[in-house]
Amino acid sequence: MADDKSNAAEYWKANVRLIFGCLMVWAFVSYGCAILFRPLLAGIPVGGTDLGFWFAQQGSILTFIVLIFFYAWRMNALDKKYGLGE
Repeated sequence: MADDKSNAAEYWKANVRLIFGCLMVWAFVSYGCAILFRPLLAGIPVGGTDLGFWFAQQGSILTFIVLIFFYAWRMNALDKKYGLGE
């Protein structure tokens, strides 16, 4: 019984760490690149506009989609590691 609780605690800790990492990437791209660092990225042209505007309009959305697939892939690996796979 104690081993199950220990295993569950490790699984939850790994899950929270993964979520936190994904949120940090999302926050950096969404707020950092699109809002805070936009003046620094203004001189870099991408598709007829500057990189800061691109991140605000498309880059953050594409990053979010990539994060969804990354999270699903890593959670499947964690599930298998802790014996919770389907």
